[in-house]
Amino acid sequence: MTPADLSRTVLHAVRRAVDEDALRAPVPTRVRVERTRPGGSGDYACAVALQLAGPAALPALEVARILRERVAAEPGVGRVEITGPGFLSFTLDAPAVGDRAVLDAVREQGLAYGHGDALRDEILQFHHAREVRAAVTAQAVRRLVAAQGARVRVSCDAGSDPDWARLGVTVDAHGTPPVPLTEVRPVPAGATAGELLERLGPDAARWGLLRPAGHDRAALGPELLVQGEANPLFRVRYAHARTRALTRGAALLGFTADPAPYAAPAAPRGSRPEHAPGAEHAPYGEVPVPDDGAARPLLDLLADHPGVLLAAARHRAPDRVARQLEAVAHAFFDFHDSCPPLPAGDEKPSAAHRARLALAEAAGTVLAGGLSLLGIRAPEHL
Repeated sequence: MTPADLSRTVLHAVRRAVDEDALRAPVPTRVRVERTRPGGSGDYACAVALQLAGPAALPALEVARILRERVAAEPGVGRVEITGPGFLSFTLDAPAVGDRAVLDAVREQGLAYGHGDALRDEILQFHHAREVRAAVTAQAVRRLVAAQGARVRVSCDAGSDPDWARLGVTVDAHGTPPVPLTEVRPVPAGATAGELLERLGPDAARWGLLRPAGHDRAALGPELLVQGEANPLFRVRYAHARTRALTRGAALLGFTADPAPYAAPAAPRGSRPEHAPGAEHAPYGEVPVPDDGAARPLLDLLADHPGVLLAAARHRAPDRVARQLEAVAHAFFDFHDSCPPLPAGDEKPSAAHRARLALAEAAGTVLAGGLSLLGIRAPEHL
């Protein structure tokens, strides 16, 4: 069960409680679940009971009890606890099944993984000044909200800068429209599109404009062109290119990705049984997933990706996507170094290698999809 699945499960429980007249409150359009913080209880938590307590005219603890009995019976949910003033904490059953579901979803949806229809009922009008950072930010926000089903138009104070097109910017109208609109006004870049393109090129310029939050000044120096680990853009694109190289390398060795081991029970934390003699010949159902210590952060980030994209769309914050991609790239390299997806030397490809390759390919797909939403190319070779 992914975080998005759990969110829908809790929302369904709220609807059931309202339909059964156990709870008299408006059903929210969505329920937000978050990964439990260190020291907390369970895998995920949400505050929906506190949100509904006022409208329902009930104590939050009572609302939580009403929802707990309905969520606990759902497949994939192992335990539901009530903590604090009325938080619901969820422990999921068989996390390896959830991992397999995430990898399958990434493979099936490709670059559209994390897109949805949560904003399908919204018609939005964004408006920005005739300034390059505002124009690029509005275009990125447009991509994000459209990926969640919204219909959107973008207008500008005055005529477009001809160089904006080279940054992937399109404007539907000029002048202030006589309709409700959302202003997109980040801190100005302090340079024109032409100047940024000449110094940085389109990809580095877009990253430099979008990576900081809108209220922060954009760093647009030559560090954006450095091909090294200190440059987050290079690290993200290099991680994507590395995942593609792994796929090519596996093809030369005669094997392909297969996430089947993620449907098997997870190996004990900290164990490395896939290195035991004969492990490479074990049936898929008996092969443990790649080392939990390295794979878990990457798997969690991939599972959280749809929620990050939706939050970025709702908050008009493309910087959230950039930070998510940095985290995925970092977790991928940690995983890659601890659990190489390709066999070394005379080692034969095993089910563990196929599973690792499946995780690496999923990471590459998420990185490419996220860069696409930011309007940045994801080359296969760097």
